[in-house]
Amino acid sequence: MKELEQGTIESSELVEETFNFWFSDNEHIRSPFPDYIRAMLKDNAVKGFYNWVSDLDPKAKDEVNDEIISEKFEEIIFENAIKLVLTDDEKITIQYPFLPRLNDVISNPEDTSEEKSKVKDRTMYKDGDHSFLKVVMEKVNSKELWETQFPLPV
Repeated sequence: MKELEQGTIESSELVEETFNFWFSDNEHIRSPFPDYIRAMLKDNAVKGFYNWVSDLDPKAKDEVNDEIISEKFEEIIFENAIKLVLTDDEKITIQYPFLPRLNDVISNPEDTSEEKSKVKDRTMYKDGDHSFLKVVMEKVNSKELWETQFPLPV
């Protein structure tokens, strides 16, 4: 493993590339992190990452590769972000950044005659060992409310 000490070129490139990716909207990925947490998130995640690196025993350091380092850094970013956001909906966005969000407009690609709907509310709940997301939708034109639910990925 390259030595990832605070202030090294390798570590600053990893940090900047990762934050640039997750703090920007990229094609099919939207940033799950609200603006108001970003400065503190950066600081907390970098500290957490360097603590993780410094706590690795020498044998583990030899086995850690760039992919593991990158995945661990992202894991630390998301763990810290959950602690910083204020609303349950923001927590859902961070836990499941690829799912529809509040105010997203959804249409049925298989039935273009069907009225588009806007996401009005999202809540997570558990049923036994399984987690679900309940989504309340509002049809854009008729303002009719409807809801759906689906299992969340593990």
